[in-house]
Amino acid sequence: MVGNTGLPLGRLTRRTPYRGVVLPDFGLSRPGERRQVFAGRVLTVLAALLVLFGLLAPDDLSSFSAAALVRVPVEGLIVAVLVLVLPPRARRVVAVAVGLVLGLLTLLKALDTGFYATLEKPFDPIYDWSFFRAGVEFLAGQIGDAATVAALVGAGVLAVAVVVFMVLAMLRLSRIAAGRRTGATRVVAVLGVIWIVCSLFDVEIAPGQPVAAQSAAALAYGDLRQVRADLRDQRPFGEVAATDAFRATPGDQLLNGLRGKNVVLTFVESYGRIALDDPGMAPKIGATLDAGTAELRAAGVGARSAFLSSSTFGGGSWLAHSTVQSGMWIDNQQRYNDLLASDRFTLGGAFQRAGWKTVWDVPAHTKDWPEGQKFYHPDAYYDAHHVGYQGPGYAYATMPDQFTMSMLQRTELAKAGPKPVMAEVDLVSSHAPWSPRPWLVDWNQVGDGSVFNPQPAAGEAPESVWKDPAKIRDAYRDAIDYSLKTLISFVQHYGDDNLVLVFLGDHQPPVVTPQGAVHDVPITIVAKDPKVLDRISGWGWQEGLHPGAQAPIWKMDSFRDRFLTAFAR
Repeated sequence: MVGNTGLPLGRLTRRTPYRGVVLPDFGLSRPGERRQVFAGRVLTVLAALLVLFGLLAPDDLSSFSAAALVRVPVEGLIVAVLVLVLPPRARRVVAVAVGLVLGLLTLLKALDTGFYATLEKPFDPIYDWSFFRAGVEFLAGQIGDAATVAALVGAGVLAVAVVVFMVLAMLRLSRIAAGRRTGATRVVAVLGVIWIVCSLFDVEIAPGQPVAAQSAAALAYGDLRQVRADLRDQRPFGEVAATDAFRATPGDQLLNGLRGKNVVLTFVESYGRIALDDPGMAPKIGATLDAGTAELRAAGVGARSAFLSSSTFGGGSWLAHSTVQSGMWIDNQQRYNDLLASDRFTLGGAFQRAGWKTVWDVPAHTKDWPEGQKFYHPDAYYDAHHVGYQGPGYAYATMPDQFTMSMLQRTELAKAGPKPVMAEVDLVSSHAPWSPRPWLVDWNQVGDGSVFNPQPAAGEAPESVWKDPAKIRDAYRDAIDYSLKTLISFVQHYGDDNLVLVFLGDHQPPVVTPQGAVHDVPITIVAKDPKVLDRISGWGWQEGLHPGAQAPIWKMDSFRDRFLTAFAR
């Protein structure tokens, strides 16, 4: 039907004049138009939520709550004012620029969230890219290369999508605000007054969540300051590296208290203080250490224990290893790279200068490590491919700790060479995901490791364990228990008057350690010759393998100099 206006009646709307009268919309508009209007409103709401999330979401899961997302961001108010006063072209430029910055800031928050959860620190834009390589290698060990590539591609697509959608959201919101300038101005004015009042009186919507938010600006400013500090850190670090009281010490004045001893410096992966303090872990780990103390004492072997405050947390084992070796605080990748490029005198270098054969046994290394070998210059270097291992892998761990220690004994310690051996050994059975894990076999049956072939299949798959937080904690506890029992059994089986074992953790474990926990790791010196432990009697370390609550806590970078001083004469 066609009206006198010449328009179909089905096209009449509340804005269509009919004989000079504007008719109301009695549902005569097409359904597609109503759906289009509804979809537009939904998109606007989603755009607003995305921008608010980018502005207000915390960078730490422990601070995340619904209250954090209903505050008033001052950054949003400032951008809204610019959008309302700028001409169209400048407005679009501002919207795109803000969208890009906010998208990148959202990605940075996501990285911070992951780093806080695992490493107890925010992501450092300058130094922390090295952790991605370690993370990719760990992921590939769990799900395979193809799935890892797919996951990386997916993450890349998601990162690009976040930035693109943030820009589109800002363009949409700026266009709508400009089109409804009067209403938008009123809303901004009211929210501005609310922000000022709440800021003056420190009003919080929840504990630690101020209504007057400025978290996005604070995060961006903090990252810029961190970048500046990182760039300025390199020169002071180089100056400190060149200052060393032991650098020019002759070999005949080094480590005389250990002459003729085989010294094994052993890092137990993720052996953190939580294993001794947590109510769900301490009973089992404490019992293992106490029983080991009694068994070794019965065999005439003594031990002293304490804690070191690690330079890293949840990961970055190489930072802790180099801190102990160099006597410098190596807490980021740039410092580590600078250290390897220097000629800093190391603990291993001291033994080498004093006449020991130095050995590096690093079963986690599956690729060449020329920069490390050049810096530490050991007399012998063993990685995952050069130990003759014919057994199975255990998730991340390339071989069980028992094989690593057995290979070291057969290949180096048992040989009656002209020089004693100083070895750094990095054990990996207690590396996440902690399942499946090995169990001890008779030392005489270790051989090439094929005896371990049935073990992984008898354990629980990592993907099953990591679905349950309680299982993760139990798996970590049991993995540490295995590593400690391996070392205790090794000393019982191979220990003699000439063996000195120093074992310590590198950092607190990821995932199972709560945020805000100390960075302490246990350290123990084991020796059958009482003269060795007499040398450190003034340290105040506790007797046995189990450091208690009152045990001393040293910074990890202080160990090298104290050790060299104690055994110099």
